Amino acid sequence: MIVKSCAMEDARHLIAEQVASLSSPYDSFLEEHIRNSAFFLIQDGAEDVGYWAIHGGERLTQFYVRRSYQRHAQTLFLQALERHSVKSLFVPTGDELLVSMIMDHDLAIKKQAYFFQEGEMLLPAGEGDSFRPATEADLPGITEVCGDFLPDYERRMEERELFVYRRDDELLGIGLVEHSHLIESTGSIGMFVGEPFRNQGIGKAIIVRLRQWCRERGITPVSGCWYYNEASKRTLERAGMVTKSRLLYVEVPEQSKA
Repeated sequence: MIVKSCAMEDARHLIAEQVASLSSPYDSFLEEHIRNSAFFLIQDGAEDVGYWAIHGGERLTQFYVRRSYQRHAQTLFLQALERHSVKSLFVPTGDELLVSMIMDHDLAIKKQAYFFQEGEMLLPAGEGDSFRPATEADLPGITEVCGDFLPDYERRMEERELFVYRRDDELLGIGLVEHSHLIESTGSIGMFVGEPFRNQGIGKAIIVRLRQWCRERGITPVSGCWYYNEASKRTLERAGMVTKSRLLYVEVPEQSKA
């Protein structure tokens, strides 16, 4: 078998297989790291049998081997670590193969984030409030209330990812839907509430409205938050989202690559 550098598009068919093998989806935070990674194709003759991806020259973000070749997975995993002098990995717990690979070695595992999916269905909250896609006229208020919470407000508005939540024409917060480029018909939802309006159920209302917006368009909403952000976790749970999977941050000691 050989391993060669490739464009992400050259591994699309394998990425689709890898996504189909997951027990739970991941959010836009991990997807952004994956899409900004360098990809390497594993081939046996003319057959594509797997791939891995490296972010920033030192963090492994993807590792996949087709089932018929998984007897070679442990050897190929070590090859990936050694070839790139990998220092860390992002490992979603919904990826059974990658979780198994890290459990084979003495690696330091830390909790990075929660991944959320829809749980109970809720009626939209804040019925008297306005929730709609952001327009150019909203941008000054968004900048004033949210600061630099997100980059590229204008691009997100143009791509219809950005939403505003208002009460009596006052901007209370924003919502976000980031459409996945790797997991079909999936969108990562999130929100930001202006500081004066926090702890009033506004965050929950925005998430519920985003869930409804996604559902009406055949989009499966997912979400995520930093593992130690208890406020975000509570808000997502109150809005009917549930978590059964995690993102792990895994450190690789030098001896593991020997």
